[in-house]
Amino acid sequence: MTKSSDLWQANQDLAQACLTHAFVRGIADGTMPRATFAYYVGQDAFFLNAFARTYSLAAAKTETLEDFATFHTLASGVLEELQLHQTYAANWGINLEEVKPGPATQRYTDFLTAIAWSQPIGVIAVAVAPCMRLYAFLGQQLSQQGLAPHTYSDWIKTYSSSEFEQLTQILERLIEEQACLTTTTHSTYRYAMRCELDFFTAAWEGEERV
Repeated sequence: MTKSSDLWQANQDLAQACLTHAFVRGIADGTMPRATFAYYVGQDAFFLNAFARTYSLAAAKTETLEDFATFHTLASGVLEELQLHQTYAANWGINLEEVKPGPATQRYTDFLTAIAWSQPIGVIAVAVAPCMRLYAFLGQQLSQQGLAPHTYSDWIKTYSSSEFEQLTQILERLIEEQACLTTTTHSTYRYAMRCELDFFTAAWEGEERV
């Protein structure tokens, strides 16, 4: 078993909780209220900006040109994700420049920023991997149910794509090369997974819009 698969398997309870979450089920069948998804798009765009900066900070810590290029490839992938969000925003009249992070979003981005500044690249890779692996997992699981066109089918196509899986595997190779399985890496990975679940709950329940 690889390091990344060990970390992923240790958090299957949270992965399954995300897969069966009402938010994800609403994406799966296209029944999610548009206002709920619009809120999510704004929050996720804010998060992805912080995610890209985390990759950039990690790149600055690398000691080899290969690792430097890898982090920039991953950051480019985030920018492609943001293009999908910008498409949603344009279609639905969302001004992403005016988005304010809710508590769950702020907590997640603060965590990533703190890790990026204080930890070596192996731990940084562990901190960002749950987002990548979870979304690839969700996209692939949902695509197995069929991709009947609906409002959110592009979301499923993006995260079930071979291109997104390849980016996820690139990141997980960094874990194999740079990380050690310690109490810190296990707790870091699990905290990020909890942040992902909290992110879905905050969007679905509307707690941050009150």
